[in-house]
Amino acid sequence: MNQYYKKRAKFHVAVDCIIFGFDEGELKLLLLQRNFQPAKGQWSLMGGFAEEEENIDDSAKRVLNELTGLDNVYMKQVGTFGNIDRDPGERVISVVYYALIKINEYDRELVNKHNAHWVKMDEIPPLIFDHPLMVKQALELMQRQSSYEPIGFNLLPPLFTLTQLQTLYEAINAEKMDKRNFRKKVATMDFIEKTENIDKTNSRRGAYLYKFNNKVYKKDPKFNL
Repeated sequence: MNQYYKKRAKFHVAVDCIIFGFDEGELKLLLLQRNFQPAKGQWSLMGGFAEEEENIDDSAKRVLNELTGLDNVYMKQVGTFGNIDRDPGERVISVVYYALIKINEYDRELVNKHNAHWVKMDEIPPLIFDHPLMVKQALELMQRQSSYEPIGFNLLPPLFTLTQLQTLYEAINAEKMDKRNFRKKVATMDFIEKTENIDKTNSRRGAYLYKFNNKVYKKDPKFNL
């Protein structure tokens, strides 16, 4: 080994995944109640250590898969957290990602095995270490992205109503949106396609279902909600 590197301190490199889902009109966060030390019994994000021959993005995908059983999930790197005393166990530098998953598609047995639970954003319990700051920065990043990139479709079922779409963006941004203005904007987006299917869950008349067309979006990626 090169002597320059040999003399340097060694650190643990971890990844933490902030996993968002959308259910019953509310944004939710998947949290673990830890069954191991340190901080056993307390609430935390899903995390793990990067393997020696593993790219950091691949580490995040593996950690997410180990908890949810899902592959090809939308993930975005939030940042790096490296305060000296952030983890009482060892010196750990964590690279943080947020992920968006469809809340009915994950492996429930895996989630139960890890003692994980979906929690509403306004009911998040106290979290360990610097995890509250991680969640705060992830939510701020997601809110910024949602205004110019259609990331919200990663949280919706393949077919959705415009009410569901509006409710999702209201949940992400924690603020109400004018219905008429919202639908005017949606009408200008060719990649949000109206189908012939009707959802009659909430009324006899029902509401048309829409779908996201990624191919059309890639040809003309104009988005501003």
